Amino acid sequence: MYDHTKQFRCELIRGKSQREIDNMLPTYANIINEVCPCKASEFPRRFDEKLKEYLPHLHSKTLANHRTETAGKLFGMYFEKNDIIYISERTSKFLEDHDQPAFFKDFCFKMQFPNGMSKIQTIQEHIDHNINIRPYSFILKVMLLAEEAHLPLTKKDIGYYILNALDVLQGKGNAIPDEVIAQIAKDKAASMERKIKTPGKGASYDYQHINEQLNYLELANLIIIENDYTVHLNNNEKIAIEFIAKHYNAKPMFDVYSFDLSTKTGRQKFEIQWGIEFAHVGDRDNIFKTSTIALGIPAPTDEETVLDTEGLDKTQIGEEGERYVYNYEKKRVKEFNKRLISKVVYLGKIQGLGYDIQSVVALPLVQNPEFAKYIEVKTTKRVTAPDLNDVNWEDTVYITKNEMDAACQHREYYSIYRVYFCRKGVVVYIIDNVYDKKENSVIRVTPTTFRIDFSSNAVSETIPAANGAKNV
Repeated sequence: MYDHTKQFRCELIRGKSQREIDNMLPTYANIINEVCPCKASEFPRRFDEKLKEYLPHLHSKTLANHRTETAGKLFGMYFEKNDIIYISERTSKFLEDHDQPAFFKDFCFKMQFPNGMSKIQTIQEHIDHNINIRPYSFILKVMLLAEEAHLPLTKKDIGYYILNALDVLQGKGNAIPDEVIAQIAKDKAASMERKIKTPGKGASYDYQHINEQLNYLELANLIIIENDYTVHLNNNEKIAIEFIAKHYNAKPMFDVYSFDLSTKTGRQKFEIQWGIEFAHVGDRDNIFKTSTIALGIPAPTDEETVLDTEGLDKTQIGEEGERYVYNYEKKRVKEFNKRLISKVVYLGKIQGLGYDIQSVVALPLVQNPEFAKYIEVKTTKRVTAPDLNDVNWEDTVYITKNEMDAACQHREYYSIYRVYFCRKGVVVYIIDNVYDKKENSVIRVTPTTFRIDFSSNAVSETIPAANGAKNV
């Protein structure tokens, strides 16, 4: 029988803000991809030196926390085996698909209590209290039942009745979700609001770990938090939600209870094995892939701007971005001069050109508005929009030798369009004249696969945010 009055605090490693997490995830991935595999003894120095290039103001302790606590223990972006640090499957997949919500879907699916993120004392405390739960699966299961019952849930509801409830955390049986819903409904009918209350602590302490855990469900694009209070399912992600929710009563994927944590050898074995298992990604690509519709971005409706896109695979993120920019260029050029619209051509299927779209300058008050413009499109998906005013923000794109050669050849007529599919909107940053910006050290170009690191001073123009998104 579910007893909501038995409360127990389970928390993750201290998190960062949603925007900071969205900003830092590709940075971690790029650094790990660049330095790994490498000896475990060398990894801290090499990672921290690279991160210092992105965040020069950070001191050594904070750099180490980014590496060990966040990129390592929390997100499982690398793992150690035989004294070698390797890039994780989760990170490799992200570098291939640039789908940040999919990264966090996998994180939420595999998250468990107890886990290998916490200190040994905390893990032992969880074991002593028989904690055994996949918390995000349970939350989504309860939210599905609440939706059927037309029962609104708040962050406080999820915190008190689920994430801080010992009976839930102990994984006690199939009936628990129904009992949780029944208790919430009963209390709401009586206008009773249950609150977490830790003796000697303020409200910020009581709900900090709840807010941080819900952050990851929102970064996974599975929930929408309205006015920082009411929590809704994102029903455009119903397939992923139902898949994760059906595991609410399954045992955690990693058996913490099978390890002897009383010895140093046992603890070392546990930490290494956890890192390997947590970093592994199963075959869930089609389930966790994030569509633009799931982010709240409707399909184009202006038929005149979707011509000549036959052959585009709309399920691929790169081609989704190319299609968006192609449509944008068609509209932009048409507004400048209708007779030039035929000069906007999609070329993304042709290998070796070094650009995806050929357009025209089509700007007033320029000497040659009909000159060709060459556009390379780089696309990613994330929940939050990047902020040009954030001094810590920096992004990276990878370009091929052909693309770099095209940038050198076409100079001021070559641009990179960095497309961010974000929740309820699209943000595009245009980087004109890539070659000259490289020569003038406005951007860093690393001649591996020609990686470009850029910040706000490199952005030549921002396309107005689409579909209700706000420029930030």
